[in-house]
Amino acid sequence: MSSVAQVRIPATYMRGGTSKGVFFRLEDLPASCQQPGEARDKLFMRVIGSPDPYAKHIDGMGGATSSTSKCVILSKSSQPDHDVDYLYGQVSIDTAFVDWSGNCGNLSTAAGAFAIHAGLVDAARIPQNGVCVVRIWQANINKTIIAHVPVSNGQVQETGDFELDGVTFPAAEIVLEFLDPADEGEGEGGGSMFPTGNLVDDLEVPGVGTFKATMINAGIPTVFVNAADIGYTGTELQDAINGDPKALARFETIRAYGALKMGLISDLAGAAKRQHTPKIAFVAPPTDYVSSSGKAVKATEVDLLVRALSMGKLHHAMMGTAAVAIGTAAAVPGTLVNLAAGGGAREAVRFGHPSGTLRVGAEAKQVNGDWTVTKAIMSRSARVLMEGWVRVPGDSF
Repeated sequence: MSSVAQVRIPATYMRGGTSKGVFFRLEDLPASCQQPGEARDKLFMRVIGSPDPYAKHIDGMGGATSSTSKCVILSKSSQPDHDVDYLYGQVSIDTAFVDWSGNCGNLSTAAGAFAIHAGLVDAARIPQNGVCVVRIWQANINKTIIAHVPVSNGQVQETGDFELDGVTFPAAEIVLEFLDPADEGEGEGGGSMFPTGNLVDDLEVPGVGTFKATMINAGIPTVFVNAADIGYTGTELQDAINGDPKALARFETIRAYGALKMGLISDLAGAAKRQHTPKIAFVAPPTDYVSSSGKAVKATEVDLLVRALSMGKLHHAMMGTAAVAIGTAAAVPGTLVNLAAGGGAREAVRFGHPSGTLRVGAEAKQVNGDWTVTKAIMSRSARVLMEGWVRVPGDSF
């Protein structure tokens, strides 16, 4: 019986925010994978362990959740006034594809830290002690992210006392700025942050119902609906949604019709190949609940409650890009997110999610009648978990 040797590829396994992923320098990838295409997709699927009909990722680096089936490529930036280009691939768990349609806000944190670890930031720009400002070009969506990465003794500082709900241990705080995070050019709105031209739409979903919805392109395309309109309270934890196949199917149907309404797909069948975007989330006014860790979250501690689904399952905390969408929508009076938070003008919100709370700020304003956002800001943390080589069979890509 013939056998194929494994190849080993330099890689770093990192946590960023409430996600984990396998990070590569572009130059370290096999030659056939240094360009977008089938070889790269096959490599990343094999690294993660997809497609896996058992949904366990036993034979790969993935964790069989949307938060842990991710790969990242970094390289010296091709853009002026940027340090690195950051490309993100969301690997499907049980089907054979990699979704390149959006960013991962959580791993954006790790991208800033990895850029320094990997020697991709000019040494002259790294202080001996202080904060290194890493200028990231997010190549999936052509946007700028600024990561403020703490440095100690010339190295990325990874330990600290910053606590992030959804992450077990404290670490060093990294502040992220998402500049001009609104998507441009997609949807009926022709470059509007609200692609339908409305802050709130009646979203008709045949066989399911008609719902009030705020559809926004900021951070990541997101469809927001009211929790009460779909039979929820906004206090739900993962098992309440992910253990209900009928509920998941209904959410996917709503998401698909939202994607169609936003102009992200041309027909409903396209939603199956665009699982990463848009996200679907439901919002509710503040109320007391108990987080997944058992910590009590009081209504007085948050402005609103938000639950979001990623890759067809309720997220255990909150996607970073969805947090940008939440902060942006909250800053625009009249959106469902803003109304759930009590309405009116605001520059920041603290929202409750299944693992606890998160604060995100956004600067939004009207220009010639259209809403625009200049930046969104939030704090996360990142840490190298393992570094060395990842191995895959030589005939897998």
